[in-house]
Amino acid sequence: MRVVIADDSTLMREGVATFLRRAGIEVTAQASSADELLREVEEHEPDVAIVDIRMPPSFTDEGLRAAHEIRARHPEIGIVILSQHVETGTAARLLAESPQRLAYLLKDRVGDIDEFAETLERVASGGSALDPQVVARLLASTRDNGRLASLTTREREVLSLLAEGRSNRAIGEQLELSGRGVQKHVTAVFAKLGLEADEDDNRRILAVLEYLRLETAAG
Repeated sequence: MRVVIADDSTLMREGVATFLRRAGIEVTAQASSADELLREVEEHEPDVAIVDIRMPPSFTDEGLRAAHEIRARHPEIGIVILSQHVETGTAARLLAESPQRLAYLLKDRVGDIDEFAETLERVASGGSALDPQVVARLLASTRDNGRLASLTTREREVLSLLAEGRSNRAIGEQLELSGRGVQKHVTAVFAKLGLEADEDDNRRILAVLEYLRLETAAG
């Protein structure tokens, strides 16, 4: 896999690049601004672009706007958005367009290289992932809306892990459930949310993310 990293912090860029190289991922370029990121993407056409939301000159949403531009020009390139803080409004706007090939993570999560590399692989292959804290905020903001209120505590835990991009096996390991138990809860979640069940993990994640997006917009 080939990636481009964009962050105004040299320390952050170099740290992420070092981690990724150790995981066998090729870092084709690094950028310190949104304009530089767009140039590097055009030149190298990576599988994934890792983008900080706030970049020079105003440090507001330059990175996010660059990510939208990349998606418009190169829809096949995965985007991993990094943020210092949970911004559910940003997550909702990203999901509103299209959750495919997209991840929204807090920078603190980059420290777990195996998990981060797994997320990059998922995004490069067309999947999606949201940071657990972002998912928790989205769920909290929709707690009293519609069918989400009917979920049990365990079903909400399963839904949260689905939205993070976890497979049934990974959910079972984290919640200490059997494969059959996980499937039972997944089936219940989809039934209560009125979503069509599907064995394809990516489709299930996209369905969950779309539902959360609609509930957030409605709220």
